[in-house]
Amino acid sequence: MSDWIIAPILVPAVVAAFLILAMRHDLAGQRAVSVGAAVLSLGIAAWLYVEAAGGPPVSYRLGDWPAPFGIVLVLDRLSATMLLLTALLAVAVVIYALAGWDRRGRHFHPLFQFQVMGLNGAFLTGDVFNLFVFFEIMLIASYGLLLHGGGERRMRAGFLYVAINLVGSTLFLFAVGLIYAVTGTLNIADLASKVGNVAAGDEALLRVGALLLLLVFALKAALVPLQWWLPSAYAAAAGPVAALFMMMTKVGAYSIIRIYTVVFGAGAGAAADIAAPWLMPAALATLVLGAIGVLGSTTLLATVGFSIVWSMGSLLLAIGLFDQAGFSAGLYYLLHSTLSGAALFLIADLIVAERGRHGDRLVAAPASPRLPLLAALFFAAAIAMTGMPPLSGFVGKLLILNATWSAPLGTASWTVLLGSSLLVIVGFARAGSTLFWKADPRRPAPAHGAAAASITVPAVVVAALLAATVLLALFAGPLDRELTATARQTLDVGAYVDAVNPTAVAQSGRMRP
Repeated sequence: MSDWIIAPILVPAVVAAFLILAMRHDLAGQRAVSVGAAVLSLGIAAWLYVEAAGGPPVSYRLGDWPAPFGIVLVLDRLSATMLLLTALLAVAVVIYALAGWDRRGRHFHPLFQFQVMGLNGAFLTGDVFNLFVFFEIMLIASYGLLLHGGGERRMRAGFLYVAINLVGSTLFLFAVGLIYAVTGTLNIADLASKVGNVAAGDEALLRVGALLLLLVFALKAALVPLQWWLPSAYAAAAGPVAALFMMMTKVGAYSIIRIYTVVFGAGAGAAADIAAPWLMPAALATLVLGAIGVLGSTTLLATVGFSIVWSMGSLLLAIGLFDQAGFSAGLYYLLHSTLSGAALFLIADLIVAERGRHGDRLVAAPASPRLPLLAALFFAAAIAMTGMPPLSGFVGKLLILNATWSAPLGTASWTVLLGSSLLVIVGFARAGSTLFWKADPRRPAPAHGAAAASITVPAVVVAALLAATVLLALFAGPLDRELTATARQTLDVGAYVDAVNPTAVAQSGRMRP
């Protein structure tokens, strides 16, 4: 099975190159190959998840070089979960794009495949430097996808997005350099055995490197005070691109879990648990600012963008506990927020196309025959995102509240999470009433452009994503048990180290529980 670990990276990489070299001007062929590759990746991800769920972490050594000298990929329950979620979202996005978005610019499908490659690589890599490499692959593809379709608004947002991510990449390199300078390695499992034995004179450098990494991951995860780029960038992106970008913030959250559990966890000496004092307070601030942004937004896409910031605050509030209950609740909420956020961006794209010149501004517009369908989809997506019963957001919120009950910031967590939820509900209610209840049925909107085309396939994709949130709620019990097992394995640092370098387990001082 270990030989298949590289497949989620290899398949989109080969397909992307093939699309550019052999099918550059054949959009129909690109569509068929891209959809086929997405479905194949989904099948591989599902099989890898089944395999990972049945045993300990396993590694794949490129070139059969032993750790820590070679490139290592590691598959465990956590990485397999992220792979499966990425593959599910990729299938939905690529099918949605077939309705016309992929023809509005150049090279959508190759960029899409490179984006998936970067995401999968970030989830599988067992090396901090290669985490940086896959971050860059993911970001370079995202630059092209963000600008897909052109326009002044996308160009402005693209410049800001590129600039902030270049700063993040520079800080990432500084952090990598500092950590390598004091430990002599960047292999995650090898770092686990060495960070606790750093010389006293190098401890300050190690802590600076660890905090710089946290800053980079917080930037990717849109954590306050580094959240300001997300609403404008995601609002400017095409609908399917913004939906795929839902996994970008999750890479930041995943990296925090992986690095600050395995490397900078309890056995990391001077850098032990260095992220914990910062993460929960920043998450609470993210909840507040995200909710205020939702309430104060004057456009639909900004409302959705700020709701993503708010949802990342909820997710990182649970992750910041760095315990089994927190990780389990956080992973459930991660699944929910990714699916519901993607559905919101896609339904917002349909609404904007339907409203014509009114766009995504929260002002009354003429009604259209499709208004009831769009209203129903928006209503369901809003219920899911805001955490109202009976969809998965409500269950996820209950799990987070339960996990934070006895935490040092438990009272503040309950107060801020529930209070900000009310603001988000009011914000979405205001947006929905303006978009749908205030529409004038006596002045039907004329069909034109994208709005004149059939929305059957896009609507089915949105409905499928919303159906997935229903399934998350219906099977919350079995899923919670699965995610609890994932959280338990994630906290078992010894098992992760043993999968990569068995001789390093004893050196790490973090034996299996």
